[in-house]
Amino acid sequence: MWLKEVPMIPRAELLAKAQKPQKEALRLHPFYRGKIQVLPRCRIRGVDDFAIWYTPGVAEACLDIVEHPEQVYQHTSKWNTIAVVTDGTRVLGLGNIGPEASLPVMEGKCLLYKYLGGVDAVPICVDTADADEFIRTVKLIQPAFGGINLEDIEHPKCFYILDTLREQMSIPVWHDDEQGTATVVLAGLVNALKVVGKELGEVSMAMVGAGAANVAVCRLLVAAGVDPLKMVVVDSKGILHPGRKDLEKTRDRFRDKWRLCNTTNRERRTGGIAEAMKGADVCIACARSGPGVIKKGWVGSMAKDAVVFFCANPIPEMWPWEAKEAGARVVATGRSDFPNQVNNSMGFPAIFRGALDVGATAITDEMCIAAARELAACAEEAGLGEENIIPTMAEVEPFVREAVAVGMKAQEQGVATYEATPEELRSKAEGMIGNARRAVEVLQSGGIVPEAPDE
Repeated sequence: MWLKEVPMIPRAELLAKAQKPQKEALRLHPFYRGKIQVLPRCRIRGVDDFAIWYTPGVAEACLDIVEHPEQVYQHTSKWNTIAVVTDGTRVLGLGNIGPEASLPVMEGKCLLYKYLGGVDAVPICVDTADADEFIRTVKLIQPAFGGINLEDIEHPKCFYILDTLREQMSIPVWHDDEQGTATVVLAGLVNALKVVGKELGEVSMAMVGAGAANVAVCRLLVAAGVDPLKMVVVDSKGILHPGRKDLEKTRDRFRDKWRLCNTTNRERRTGGIAEAMKGADVCIACARSGPGVIKKGWVGSMAKDAVVFFCANPIPEMWPWEAKEAGARVVATGRSDFPNQVNNSMGFPAIFRGALDVGATAITDEMCIAAARELAACAEEAGLGEENIIPTMAEVEPFVREAVAVGMKAQEQGVATYEATPEELRSKAEGMIGNARRAVEVLQSGGIVPEAPDE
C-alpha cells in the first residue's frame, strides 16, 4: 500500500502528491463557478403544470399546512432539506476568514451531503460574529429546513450556540466540527485498536488541541468507554490540569476546558505536546494545520504499536509518512488522498439521512455512537489492516448502514416523530443515495455539467 512504499518514494514526489488538490482547486473552482445548483424534484409535463406547482393550485397545499402544520413535511422539500450555517470564524485550518471566503467550504459540504447521503443542503454564511444574533438568525430560518448543520464556528462560542439552539428548536441541530469529527474518530479508533491488539478502555491517550473538535471527541470517547483519567489534553498553552489558573479564572467562558482539567490526566502531567505524548498508546490531534505541529521525536516517544490520528485540514499536523518513519503503526489523517481518512465526511451525510428519515427532533450522542459502531463494523467485515481501518467515501453500503443505525437509535430514544423498520430505513437510504449518484452521472454524461479542459 501507499504508506508502506514510502521509503521507495522521493520526498519531493510525496509533497507534490499532497499539494495537487490545492492546485487543482484554483483551476477548477473558477471553471464551474460553484459546486451546487437547484434542480426540480417534480415532473414538468408542460407549462400547464405550473398551475399545479405554483398559482393557483399551490394555494391548496398552503391552506392544508395552515390547518395541519405537520403537513409541511408532505407538501414541501423540508423533509429532506437542511441548512449548513456558518459565520466563517473558524474555517478548516484557515481561521477567521469571514462569511464570503467560507462559502466555497460550505458549498463543498452541501455537495457531500447530496452525493454521499442524498440530503439537500443549502449553504448559509451569516455576516455576524455575535453569538446571540447568530442564534436568532438560525431560529428565524427554521420553518424552511428539516435540520441545521452548524459549521466552522470559533471556540468556545460554538458550544453556546449549539446548546442554545438544541434547547430552543424543534428540528435537529448538529455541529459537525464537534459531533461529526467525534463520530468518525471513534469509528476509526475502534478498528485501529483492533489492529494493534489494544482495548478501548485501557489505552492512554494524548489529545492535542482543545477546541470544538477535540473537546467533543473527548466527550464521545468517554461515552463509548475510554477512561478519561488516561487522557492527557493539550491546548495552545500546555497540558490541562487543575493547576491551570488561566482556565480557572475563565471557567465560565471555557467551562468545557475547565471540566477536562478536572476529569482527565490522572498523573497530573504538565508541560506541552511532547510531555503529553510520551508513552501514550494513542495520539489524536485536532489542532492547527501543519505540517510540523507534531515532531517525529514526539511520535517516537510513544508506546509500542502507537496509533496517531492527525485530523487538521487542509494539511495534517504531521505528514503521514513522517509518522510512519517515527515508528507509528497506524496513521490516519482527515484527507481523502491518504489512507485511513478519519474525516467527518464519513459521518454527517449518513447521520442526517437516518435522522431525517424518522423525522428526528435531535441528534444525540447515542445516535452518533451507533453510527460509529456501524461504520467500524463495515470496515472490519471488509478486512482490517494498518491502512484499512475505516471505509472510504467511494463505498455506498457504509452510509446506508449508518443511516439505518441512526434511525433505529432515534426511535429507541424517543426522538423520532414516526416509526420505520430497519428494512424500510435501508430501502429509503439506498434509494436516496442511489438517486443522488445517478443524477450526477446523468448530468455529467449529458454534458449539462461539462468536463473541464486539461490543464
